[in-house]
Amino acid sequence: MIVYQVLKNKPAVFRCFIGMNLVAFEKLLPAFERAYEADLDRRDQARTTKRQRERGGGRNSALQGMEDKLLFILLYFKIYPLQEVQGFLFGMGQSQAWDWIHRLTPILNRALGYEKQLPARKAHDIEQVLKMCPALEFILDGTERPIRRPKDKAKQKENYSGKKKRHTLKNNVVTEKSTKKVRVLSATSEGKKHDKTLAEEQAIPFPKGSKVWKDLGFQGYEPEGTITYQPMKKPKGKELTAEQKQNNQEISKERIGVEHSIGGVKVFGIVHAVYRNFREGFEDLIMETACGLHNWRLDFRLTV
Repeated sequence: MIVYQVLKNKPAVFRCFIGMNLVAFEKLLPAFERAYEADLDRRDQARTTKRQRERGGGRNSALQGMEDKLLFILLYFKIYPLQEVQGFLFGMGQSQAWDWIHRLTPILNRALGYEKQLPARKAHDIEQVLKMCPALEFILDGTERPIRRPKDKAKQKENYSGKKKRHTLKNNVVTEKSTKKVRVLSATSEGKKHDKTLAEEQAIPFPKGSKVWKDLGFQGYEPEGTITYQPMKKPKGKELTAEQKQNNQEISKERIGVEHSIGGVKVFGIVHAVYRNFREGFEDLIMETACGLHNWRLDFRLTV
């Protein structure tokens, strides 16, 4: 059975299990506890009957301390084991593991929100977040996650990605070029939707004078008031000149940061492996949370 008090004495194993070091974990713990207490208050307010016992009464939980609760959900995000395996690792059954996963995920998300690590989603929030980036240099890209083949034929068609040759979910991300943090995340969409279409639907309000690097998937997408950089597409039946090829290489060097950022998000297996949860809206919540965890990890990458 995995418990925090034992695992914290093995820092290398600890980092492999949850995707962050002990310093980052302990710094996140107060915000997680605050979010957990807020969730308890919300649950009490939603009760239709008077509480018969004080909080903490009844049988002891398999997840005793707040450290074990945070460890539980971070391990699930990082390794993404089957729920039966997750339960076995923490001394509980599959149904209890399911309950804890869906209870603690929104709490983890809220904790990252308290720490201002979540990507912006709404137009007003996006505008405020991007304005706070001093260099106003951003990289826009799309990313896809594999899912199981839907049983419904209509959903099969919607989620089939011709690019990946499999069924996927898609998001666009905007990263800050200097920090590699994910500052904006689009809504989670079906894999069939084109990157440019998704960007136009979100209508990202880039600050005036922003520099935006993008790939050929966003051909024709020119946000108002921005300077955009995009590789030149090879003309049909012709070749690019040496100067054009050199220019494309320079743009690719600038854009590579977004691939590192997406790779940092997909350190967490829950958004890298084939998605297999069924709760509605959970697929969007975990992507937002994984982006927040990536942003959080960047603040502690030089610590041990």
